[in-house]
This record gives sequence, structure tokens and C-alpha cells, in this order.
Amino acid sequence: MHYFELFAVAAGVSMDASVAAACLGLSMTKPIFKKALAIGLCFGAFHAAMPLIGYLLAWRFAGRIAAGGPWAAFFLFVYIGGKMILNGLKQKNRPMEGPAFPAQASLLPGKMLPVATATSIDALAVGISFAFLRVNIVPAVLLTGCVALVLSMAGVKIGNLFGTRFKSRAELAGGIVLALMGLKILLVQLLQGQFNIS
Repeated sequence: MHYFELFAVAAGVSMDASVAAACLGLSMTKPIFKKALAIGLCFGAFHAAMPLIGYLLAWRFAGRIAAGGPWAAFFLFVYIGGKMILNGLKQKNRPMEGPAFPAQASLLPGKMLPVATATSIDALAVGISFAFLRVNIVPAVLLTGCVALVLSMAGVKIGNLFGTRFKSRAELAGGIVLALMGLKILLVQLLQGQFNIS
């Protein structure tokens, strides 16, 4: 994967975090920079750690299924992207509430850790696909963490200013990006003749 592709994947998988951050930003009073930074660091750390965990879990098996690696990555990306698209469509006319997206901002570890975990689960699956694709994991996880940090801070600000009217579009955009990346991976492998198609 090129850096632009890694950035696209990082942005796509970070959209959940930006939406959750926007929900947290709803009830914040100004100034909010320190709170936004704390949320961004928390989400960024989880979005860096989860792909690394997924990569390490799958790495030992990646060599055994090298031929099917791109297929596995394709299905993972399309699954994650499709799930985000469906969530975006479901949330289009409905406020995002619930334990994963609390209406009131709280930076207590007991409140933040479940949210950070819930929004970074998709990044775990992306890390698994990185192992199948033999991606250089260090820049990949650093980039994912940094993108999640920036998008989360932006989400806090957007939520504080405008509410969460952008939430469904953000999830749709992230899902489409990930699904397209999955299709691109598969098409490149097919065009390179690495699969026997009967």
C-alpha cells in the first residue's frame, strides 16, 4: 500500500471516532481545546493500538494463506465499509445515542475507554488485513493513530458548533472509502494474474 492509500484507510476507519467525538463535543463549554486534545489522544492511541494487535494476531498465519491474503483483505474491507454505510443510513434521521455515543461529555476513564474501544474495533480488523497484505505496520499504525487524533479533535469542534448533523454523512463517506479500497486491492491482484479464474 502507498501512503495515500494508507491515509485513505486511516481516514475511513477513523470516522466512527470523529462521530463519537462530535457527540462528546455537544455539551462542552468553551474553551474546549484541552478536552478535544484529550479525546483525540485517547481515540488516536486506541486506533494505533488496535491495528497493531490485529496485525500481530494475524501475522503468524499470513504466510500460510499468502495466496488468499488479498481475498481476505478484500472481504474485511468490504465488510467494515458495508457496516459503516448501513450505520450511516440508519442514523440519517435518528439521533446517535446509547452507551457507545454518550450525550454528555465525560473524560473519566470509565466513560472514555468503552467509547474508544467501541470506535476502534474496526481498526482491529484493518490490522488483520494489513498482515495479509504485508503492509509495513509501523508507519501504518502511526498514521492511523495520527489521523484518528486529528479527526477526533475536529469532531469535537464540529459537534460543539453544529451538533451531529454531519454524523451519517461521515459514516457513509468512511464506509465508501473502505469498500472502494477493498475493491481496489482485489482488482489489482486479479489484473496482475495472481489468481486462477476459471
